[in-house]
Amino acid sequence: MGASCERTRRHYLALAGPPDELTPREAEVLGHIAAGLSNTEIAAALFVSAATVKTHINHIFTKTGLRDRAQLVGYAFRHGLAPPP
Repeated sequence: MGASCERTRRHYLALAGPPDELTPREAEVLGHIAAGLSNTEIAAALFVSAATVKTHINHIFTKTGLRDRAQLVGYAFRHGLAPPP
C-alpha cells in the first residue's frame, strides 16, 4: 500500500473510529494479526507483554463475535484495519 493510501486509512479511522467498539489499541493489534504477526511479535512491536496481546485478542473476539485468527484477518481487511496484500 502506498503512503498516500495508508494516510487516508489512518485519517478515516481517526474520524470514524474502529468498528464494533474496538479500542484504537485493539484495532492496532488486529492490524498486526492481519499482517501475519505472532502474539510475541505483536508484543515486541507494541512494547507490551504477550499476555497483554492475548487480552486484547480475547476482547477483539468478544466484541466481533468471531472465533479464530483467520476470521479476524478477513474482518480486518473488510473494515480497512489492514492494508490489502
